[in-house]
Amino acid sequence: MLDMKDMRNNVEEYKRRLATRGVEEKEIDDLLAEDKKRRELLVEAENLKKHRNEVSEAIANAKRNGESAEEQIVAMREVGEQIKQLDEKLAAVEERVNDMAARLPNMPNPTIPVGPDEDANVELYKVGTPRKFDFEPKAHWDIGEDLGILDFDRAAKVSGARFVFYKGLGAKLERAVYNFMLDEHAKEGYTEVLPPYIVKAKAMFGTGQFPKFKDQVYQVNGEDMTLVPTAEVPLTNYYREEVIPTEKLPVYFTALTPSFRSEAGSAGRDTRGLIRMHQFNKVEMVKYTKPEDSYAELEKMTKNAGNIMEKLGLPYHVITLSTGDMGFSAAMTHDLEVWMPAQDTYREISSCSNCEAFQARRARIQYRDENGKLQYVHTLNGSGLAVGRTVAAILENYQNEDGTVTVPEALRPYLHGLEVITKQD
Repeated sequence: MLDMKDMRNNVEEYKRRLATRGVEEKEIDDLLAEDKKRRELLVEAENLKKHRNEVSEAIANAKRNGESAEEQIVAMREVGEQIKQLDEKLAAVEERVNDMAARLPNMPNPTIPVGPDEDANVELYKVGTPRKFDFEPKAHWDIGEDLGILDFDRAAKVSGARFVFYKGLGAKLERAVYNFMLDEHAKEGYTEVLPPYIVKAKAMFGTGQFPKFKDQVYQVNGEDMTLVPTAEVPLTNYYREEVIPTEKLPVYFTALTPSFRSEAGSAGRDTRGLIRMHQFNKVEMVKYTKPEDSYAELEKMTKNAGNIMEKLGLPYHVITLSTGDMGFSAAMTHDLEVWMPAQDTYREISSCSNCEAFQARRARIQYRDENGKLQYVHTLNGSGLAVGRTVAAILENYQNEDGTVTVPEALRPYLHGLEVITKQD
């Protein structure tokens, strides 16, 4: 949620920067007009309530002195009805203001690239050199199916498209990957959490998925409960409606959860393989920080995700997303994209974002500054990494001409020393 007071004081700045995220000036004008109505009604209601309190005191004094106060009592009944009507109007206007404000994305950091889509993204740096194959590299879905460790056809029979069965060494490889990630993040100071996989609508609102993106999730038990689209939701809502003790900041959390996404609007994109699934495992990183520390913490988080890639020996690059390609709640996002030989390109495997106070304002998460004044924390989140995409990258980058796959050295302790994945019976 944006800071309404700051928006009122810096209207043109908000219009200019939010325009780069597709927000029309009229949306801001309409919001501010409703907000003005809200504030006017609030003042009117407060003045009437103050007047009622003063007259009520005068009535009480008159009764104590044995004087008649009938006219004042009748007048106060009329004032009471006016207050009731004003409160009803105020509630309706506040609902409109909150709904309109909740649909506006976060203000982009002024330093990020401006553009309508991914073509405006800017590469920051590359790590590792893509392997040169002396044979035609296969796609990970073909490798996995040929080895008997991935079964997409039977998953489609059971659950539909964009699901998979991991079998035998496939399941063990997935487990090895996420255990390795969790162990690495623990070394970097993250507290491992095993959170709920179903959350309330308020939690989805807090991180910015609701109300705008309800069509992209799976809801259960009516509209109030939702399967998590990412562990960011429960982890960021851990301190919902709390004041975090200042000495605890920064707080680092990491968690492995399944992620459930309807992939609405992705028809025809990545229909094969592990890149775009309705259910996938992801290790998430979440941070709560003081505002002055959040951008340094974003760089550290990006390095934490990159550390996983480097230890697995996977070539990748880091890009800063443009205003038009960035997620709804983010003020700045660095994406890590891993090299996929079969596609001869980099594909997203992690997204690390600083949401500044946007989510904290929605979820009311605060701390006290050095003057004892309540302030909103800054929240950050990042994939550390998307596990299925990491498995896909391993299969493609470590494939051998005979169809086997070499196990990255960092994962061998998690696979009882296994060095090569061969065809399973």
